[in-house]
Amino acid sequence: MSAPPDTVPPAKQRSLAEQGDPEQVLAAYRWRLDPVTLREELPEPDDMRAIRRRLTEKLGSAVDNRARARLLSLRAVASRILGDLDDALADGRLALTYADATGELRRTALAQARLAHVLRWRGDFAEADQLFAKATSIELPDRLRAAIHEHAGRSCYDQGRLMEACHHFEQALDLRGAGDAELLDRIRVALDAVAARAAADGFGPYPRSRDEVLDRDRPPAPGQAGALWGYTDPDGDLVIPARYAEVQPFHDGLAWVRRPDSDRWSLINLLGTTVIPPSYRAARPFSDGLAWVVGEGGWTAIDATGAVQVPPNFAEVRPFRNGVAAVRREGWGAVDRTGRIVVPTRYHGFATELADGRKVDGFTEEGLAVVDVGGRRGVVDRGGALLVPPAHPMLVIHPVAFLVGSGAGRWGALDRRGEPLIDPVHVDRAAVLAEIDRLLTDANPVL
Repeated sequence: MSAPPDTVPPAKQRSLAEQGDPEQVLAAYRWRLDPVTLREELPEPDDMRAIRRRLTEKLGSAVDNRARARLLSLRAVASRILGDLDDALADGRLALTYADATGELRRTALAQARLAHVLRWRGDFAEADQLFAKATSIELPDRLRAAIHEHAGRSCYDQGRLMEACHHFEQALDLRGAGDAELLDRIRVALDAVAARAAADGFGPYPRSRDEVLDRDRPPAPGQAGALWGYTDPDGDLVIPARYAEVQPFHDGLAWVRRPDSDRWSLINLLGTTVIPPSYRAARPFSDGLAWVVGEGGWTAIDATGAVQVPPNFAEVRPFRNGVAAVRREGWGAVDRTGRIVVPTRYHGFATELADGRKVDGFTEEGLAVVDVGGRRGVVDRGGALLVPPAHPMLVIHPVAFLVGSGAGRWGALDRRGEPLIDPVHVDRAAVLAEIDRLLTDANPVL
């Protein structure tokens, strides 16, 4: 479904045309929240109709999935503000399809959050909350993560989940409160609304966990009874008897356990039924439907039936993530789920680090990894393409760039093609991050 045609008086059209690109005009909007509904107020509907019309014009010349995802999801924002929720929903769903096709985490998160906001206005809270939860990732910029938490909090407010709303608002403030005056103002309005509503109706149910929002069952957790181990439910009651010398947590509905009379690990399901008998000297949890185990010939990857998917050929391994796992043979590289080498095993190590200092075990969610050769770092993707040659003493992954440090301790940045973006003249990462924020055309995420 396409957005309805917009008719704007000629004088208003000329005024808007002078303001530049519709995406930038929309990003420059400074929204005021209704103090009761916590929805954005629209002082000039004609302006928003003109923005939507111009987004439609740009969409007509969009040639790739990135542009289509961006423009469709922004048009969904404009239609939502105008109250055209059916059009907003259609654009939001199509935008997410295009965003998923790009494989870019940030682009997908924006599309998910914008669609979730439409669903919130429609009253489809279960799906809205799930999309907000899926959109949040530690690999996103703090500004975007804060915006997602703010909007998730408003969705909880609509449902009377006021404690959960406050939890989201607190997370948004932790991420951006000190450096975002507009966010502070909006959350003050939101907290005033929460206080007024709580005084009348109470704070509502206790906050849900992320698994509860995503409608995931919590698996039994390891629990000890005497010298042996079993598994307990959320109330602490043993639901799988304590009969094992060692146990591992459940992943993908399966867990590795070792009985006292065996030196081999076996696999059980959520009912405690043995799926694979004692077979392996070492085993690691399932991830992406595969688990690394050691039998007689080194590390090999098996599926839940015990069938070998990646033959034994590696001295060290890391978990599969989005279909790829880091492995070491003569050097470090990566394999896919069939055992095909997708990143040659010629690197001295993986050293993937995010811009906020967090370490990643192998590849990021969008399939990037920092590799090391003799203390110099570069970037490969999950398909084996070398995006940045290993030439930098320090390198960390930013959601839209790569931060690089020189031997003299100065920091700069490369774009995602590995081309220079910011000269290495800054004394710390924070200054580079601030400059990237200024360079981004959509640094202020419109949700």
